[in-house]
Amino acid sequence: MSYLVSLSIFPTDKGESVSSYVSKVIKLIKESGLPYKLTPMATIVETDDISKVFQLMEQAYKILQEEGCNRIYTVMTVDYRKDKSNRMEQKVKSVEAKIGEVNKA
Repeated sequence: MSYLVSLSIFPTDKGESVSSYVSKVIKLIKESGLPYKLTPMATIVETDDISKVFQLMEQAYKILQEEGCNRIYTVMTVDYRKDKSNRMEQKVKSVEAKIGEVNKA
């Protein structure tokens, strides 16, 4: 079983550049031990337990709130598949098998 989760969490009340805030969330994800990939628009996390992602999100909100963020925007998409794992890698390999190497984030 695998949940692939795309997450974007950032404050909307801290100006145009929010990388200092996003970095704190990425550090949290990195330290969680879950497999992840950072892309320019979102971070992809893979887990077999969706509650781990919800726990990460709750911690991310607390971190941003402690940083004085009063408005936080979040986008989350989830792709669940019962009979597969390691999908972060396998989905890309599947496309490459059909069209050749692709540019990866």
